[in-house]
Amino acid sequence: MRALIEARAFARVAELSREFGVSAVTVRGDLDALEAEGGVRRIRGGAMPCDAALLRERSFEEAAVEAAEAKARIAAAAADLLEPGMSVLLDVGTTAAAVARALLRRDELRDLTVITSGLSIALLLEAAIPRLQVVVTGGTLRPLQHSLVAPLAGYVLGHVHADLALIGCNGVDAEAGVTNINLPEAEVKAAMIGAAARTVVLADGSKIGRVHLGHVADTSAVDVLITDPTAPEPALAELRALDEPRVVLA
Repeated sequence: MRALIEARAFARVAELSREFGVSAVTVRGDLDALEAEGGVRRIRGGAMPCDAALLRERSFEEAAVEAAEAKARIAAAAADLLEPGMSVLLDVGTTAAAVARALLRRDELRDLTVITSGLSIALLLEAAIPRLQVVVTGGTLRPLQHSLVAPLAGYVLGHVHADLALIGCNGVDAEAGVTNINLPEAEVKAAMIGAAARTVVLADGSKIGRVHLGHVADTSAVDVLITDPTAPEPALAELRALDEPRVVLA
């Protein structure tokens, strides 16, 4: 069972039950035993390896060079959802940075309020002031993503209500939902979703079907998922079969 989990990077309880011909109760017991031995990490809906390389969070600069073209297309599709006068919560990360660059090119977007927990995002958008109003949540600085987290970030997000939240992540799975590799940012992303009328998740194809430690939201909390054609078709098919989110390929 451990070898299969390591090969797939994440395995659901139901998949393991079918694979080994045992009940879900038996699988959960085996996973608990493997976790106690340090062999796997239990997360919602299944388990993933305890390989440190898989769990390591990459820096903003490392992630920026991967899937850059796909992220730019996803960002452009996200920017097309915005209209003058709207308020938007813009997450951290390289795809959110691509959204910020797309907004810089949209001269017709005026009176847009952008609330962000990313210092890199705020600095990119500074060039668009006063066409855009830029609000930074405040909070404790995380160097890897240049992001602001608790305390304060959650407090600020609890006192605003935006038209739209544009959320990045490390994984989107039909069963496990939207997940992130680190817990502090997962908490802020969840707060953004709670503070917005509609939520759009931005995830390049490499993140579809993946599951990480920090649960951000169930898929039912997401209105639109924007990804790209490199996403694995089986995982896409599972997401398309859901009532929400609506899946858009950029």
